[in-house]
Amino acid sequence: MRCVSWLLLGTCLLVLGPAVQGAPGQCPSLCHCHGDLQHVICDGVGLKKIPQVSDATRLLNLQRNNLGHIPTGAFTESKGLISLHMQHCQLREIGSHAFKGLKKLIYLYLSNNEISSVKPGAFEDLTELTYLYLDGNQIGDLAKGIFSPMVNLFILQLNDNKLRELRPGTFAGAKDLRWLHMSGNELTALQPGSLDDVENLAILHLDRNRMSTYPGAAMSKLRVVEELALGGNPMRSVPDNAFQSFGRYMEKLHLGNMSLEKFSDGAFTGVTAIKSLHLDNNRLRSLPKSFEFGSIANLTLANNPWSCTCQLAPLRRSEPTSEPTSDRSI
Repeated sequence: MRCVSWLLLGTCLLVLGPAVQGAPGQCPSLCHCHGDLQHVICDGVGLKKIPQVSDATRLLNLQRNNLGHIPTGAFTESKGLISLHMQHCQLREIGSHAFKGLKKLIYLYLSNNEISSVKPGAFEDLTELTYLYLDGNQIGDLAKGIFSPMVNLFILQLNDNKLRELRPGTFAGAKDLRWLHMSGNELTALQPGSLDDVENLAILHLDRNRMSTYPGAAMSKLRVVEELALGGNPMRSVPDNAFQSFGRYMEKLHLGNMSLEKFSDGAFTGVTAIKSLHLDNNRLRSLPKSFEFGSIANLTLANNPWSCTCQLAPLRRSEPTSEPTSDRSI
């Protein structure tokens, strides 16, 4: 009987042991929990593996821990999660099925890790995901259709990675994407068709890349871009009809800090709504005669070798402006 008693006790300890580390229904060790486990906060507590949480948990904050990787099935008991924070966790890879089971997840924060690879199927089950933050990593390539499960994706942050090219099919399935940030990568060109699947983009940031030619073919299907940032790319010219497909919606255009020398005369054809245009720190000597730049509320032209012709006279600042954001000095 004593042996049976010890055996039963040992079995109980085996069952209870993982619960101390955070079995479903209990607050994980070292973490803080609020609202009947709806919010589980494990920010910077020295975790080396992902704790199990209740399916009642809606927010799980794991940022600033040395997790290294995401094991397959890590979130199978966390099916109620809506927001998952994994910034600064030294993650090196997102493997296939990494988030399997998280069908209710809306917010996924993976910023500022060491992610160099995102495997096919990594985002399986994330059909409700709306906000995805992958900025500040080492991602050099994205597989075709990698975002296809995310039919509700609205904002995608890919800035400050190592992306070298963008191919057709990369964004297949993400038809509702509205904000795409790819600043600070190593893009030398956008292949024609690479943005065809996200024609509803409203904000597109491609600044601080290495593109030497305007990516007109890649952007030809875009219809409703309101803000376009291309500053910091070594482009020398902007061709005719560059913004025509979305010109009646475009309100902000950032073309500063480039090697820009000229615009084709028809570069701004179809542009009718622009309110803010940044052309500072380029090599421009003149502007297209076919467009009325004087009507733009916020126009920055500083640090260009302008030829002071009659065309530019209306843009000279004759008196201090009441709008501190406007800089029309030439």
